[in-house]
Amino acid sequence: MGAARPAAVHRRAMRVADLDRDMRDVIPTATSPHSEFLFERMTARTLDLAAPAAGALVLDVASGLAQDAAALARRGARAVALEPSARMSALARLLAAERRRPGLSAAEPLPVRGFSDALPFRSACFDAVVCKGSLDHFDAPERALAEMARVTRPEGRVVLAVANFDSAACRLARARDAFCEVWLARPPRTGRRHYDVPHDHFTRYDLPLLREQLGRCLALESVSGVSLFWGLEGVDRWLAALPQALRRPLLQGLDALARRLPGLADVVLLVGRPLAAPDPRRDASSA
Repeated sequence: MGAARPAAVHRRAMRVADLDRDMRDVIPTATSPHSEFLFERMTARTLDLAAPAAGALVLDVASGLAQDAAALARRGARAVALEPSARMSALARLLAAERRRPGLSAAEPLPVRGFSDALPFRSACFDAVVCKGSLDHFDAPERALAEMARVTRPEGRVVLAVANFDSAACRLARARDAFCEVWLARPPRTGRRHYDVPHDHFTRYDLPLLREQLGRCLALESVSGVSLFWGLEGVDRWLAALPQALRRPLLQGLDALARRLPGLADVVLLVGRPLAAPDPRRDASSA
């Protein structure tokens, strides 16, 4: 009689996550007039696209300091702020306590600890889900997208704002560096270049990849862009030197162009509705 075969061993990949991570160093700051405009416009349009009616239940995925969830609450939504980091959640509570001082708005989101790819909510319970500037930080973005679609009502919407690493600014910067290295025989630039994905990003997103991943669980309702030429060497200095009376209209004009050309924009905004889940009874009857 032959030796018994060993039982199959099922190995699951170990997930390593820093639940005490402080993300304040990667939260956008107004380091220049162009940066201030970009992040202000990205936030405003993300919240506008969520379009929560009074009393609507809205989830902010990877909420960080929960500023966006708090803004949704001030608009009358019942906002939920989901964040895995204990440190960021603690900081969000401190900011919420500041906002609850006498004379200030008492509307605050409900804080929840959890991962984007395993949302601790029942299916089809939210009127809207927003995820701003976080999708490329996720180690399992497709599972996170599927989870966002799962917890959104069929008539609800998922709103995403994602950095575009194939923007006009990135393309121009790559072309400039290639010209300098090939035709001017300059050594390659050291350090992180404008078009390099930061160390805390898992995915280098562009519009085709976003369409591909979202299309598996969401029916895209709209795709638009925010801002043009952000971060391109020299542009911020030039804009900062302009008088405010000229700078703001110029930035608004570039933003209007980015809306129509999302593939070239600095940030892509996408709105989708959950795809209808397959009916298991129909599958069984057709087998």
